[in-house]
This record gives sequence, C-alpha cells and structure tokens, in this order.
Amino acid sequence: MKNIHALIRKAPFVFALLIVCTAAIFSFALDAWFLPTQGTLLILQLAVVITALLGNKQSAIFAGVLSGLIFNYFFTIPRFSLHMANVHDIVNLSIFLIVAVLTGFMAEFYKAKQEALERAELRASILMSVSHDLRTPLSTIIGSLGTLKEYQHRLPDQEREELLQGALEESHRLHRYIENLLQATKLHQGIKLNSVNQGLLPIVNNVIKRFENERVTIEQADMIPNITASGYLLEQAIYNVVDNALKYSPSECSVMLRFAVEDNLVHLDVVDEGPGIGWEQKEAVFDLFFSTRTGDSGYGGSGIGLTVAKGIIEAHHGRISILPSNKGCTVRISLPSVGSE
Repeated sequence: MKNIHALIRKAPFVFALLIVCTAAIFSFALDAWFLPTQGTLLILQLAVVITALLGNKQSAIFAGVLSGLIFNYFFTIPRFSLHMANVHDIVNLSIFLIVAVLTGFMAEFYKAKQEALERAELRASILMSVSHDLRTPLSTIIGSLGTLKEYQHRLPDQEREELLQGALEESHRLHRYIENLLQATKLHQGIKLNSVNQGLLPIVNNVIKRFENERVTIEQADMIPNITASGYLLEQAIYNVVDNALKYSPSECSVMLRFAVEDNLVHLDVVDEGPGIGWEQKEAVFDLFFSTRTGDSGYGGSGIGLTVAKGIIEAHHGRISILPSNKGCTVRISLPSVGSE
C-alpha cells in the first residue's frame, strides 16, 4: 500500500496508465464472453474514477483520453482501427469522454473541500489543545514568578531556587509544546525537506546533548550507513520519542538508544522500562492529540509529540512503529540508507 501511494505521488500518469491497462485487460477477458460495449465503457469509466480519486485532475483526464482510444481501437467496429462506422459507438465515446473530464474536475473539487474540512478540524483541535495544554505551564510560571516578586526577600534561598527551577522547567515544556504544535501544522500542510547525506549517529548525539540526562544512554554501533535527512527535523522527531520514553519511565530507569542495520534500512530503537503500550493502542499513540490523560486530570502528554515524530519520519520515507516487548516499550524508527531509495 505504501508503494502504491508513493507511485501515485511521484508518477500519477504511470499510475493512470497501469489502472487503464488493467481495466482494458479485464475488458478483453469479458469481451470473449460477449460483454456489451456499454459494459466495456463502464469498466473503463471505473478506471477513470479510480484515477481521479487517488491521483489528480490531469492524470484523470489522461486516463479518460487513453480509455477512449482503447475503446475506439479495440472494442468498436472496425476493430484495430481508430475509425468508427457505428454512430451509436461515436455517441457512447463522446459521452464517455465528457464524463471522464467532468469526473476529474469533480474529484479535484471534492479533494479541495475535504482538505478544507480537515484544516478546519485541525484548527478546532489545536484550539482545544491550546486551551488545555498552555494553561498548566503558564499558570505555574505566573504563580512562581508572582510569588518570587511578592515574597523574594522573605523566602529562603532553597525555596527561591525551587520556584525559579520550576518556572524554567515549565518554560522549556511550553517551548517544546509550541514547537511541536508548529511542526504539526506544517506537516499537515505538506512539509518540504532540505535533506543532505549525513550520518544518523551525530543527530542522535545532538538529541542526547539536549537532554543532559544520565538516564539516556546509547549503545554504540559500528558501520552505520548514512541517510539522506534534514538534520534539524529528524533531531526533533527523535527528541520527541526519547522525551516520551523518559516521561513514562520510572525516574530510576534508563532509556536505551540502539542501532541496527537490516538490508537497506537503518533502525534506531528507543527502549524504555515504563508500563508499556497496550497492543490495541500501538497505532493510536501516533494519532494527533491522543493521550492517556482523562479530562484535566491524570498523567499523559498533549498528544502531539509522537504525531510530529511520525510525520517527520514518514516525510523522510521512513517508518515508526511499536515493537513487541515483554517489558517496557520499544519504539523503532526505520530510515532508508543512502542509495536505497
């Protein structure tokens, strides 16, 4: 399925050609059983509709014209000629071409409306999320700074330090949330990568430096192939996965990052010792705003970090998945090595 989507995206006219040829072969098979010409037109029309819904307007029109030529050459009298002697066939072909062109335009109109609806739903979801997830860090920051301003001369040094540290931590949390929110919006609109040939290990090392946390450890690996990636974006994706692992792991447990190479893929596994993820939720955790939190209470994230990670990794033609694990959770990031795409 992933290969089909890639073909549609990169070569819509090749996809249209394959669909129309498949419909033509199917029509040939049924023609041997005396399929009426109207039936052949319906099968070819179905090929145009499929192309229009999955491809674009141009590929749909191309499919319509190609289907018309195939119908004319192979299924009308005289056969194997572009000449048509039957007026009925000429009328049928004319109607077919008109419907094919209209189908392309209507499919494009439908897609535009669908994208507009999705953007509206995204804006509504973002507003709901912002109203909730900005409230807690902002309240903490305002409360801590307000207390410091009002009572700073009467507070012990340790309490002042704790208030400042709490405000700083919530500020970083707020920054991460806004950054992920912006990336989620960009990904929804279609992100453009400025990718270069580089190693994955330096990117992972940058992630570890950002945490400055001894709990994050890395299992070094030799001979890791290079990847083609946008370093900043991929770093953000890996950061989100590691941050999620730290959040759900006991404070005394480590989070291990390890590499593996398989065929033309470079794997990065993020392994934690937390409560794990239920197998029924292994796909849902990557959905936008999915969280284990209930209402305003409970423990859970904003439901953006892993969604952004998935979007960035898929933009790099990679995949993120949850691996089966007896203990904790293992998130695997798989990226194509240089020369494998």
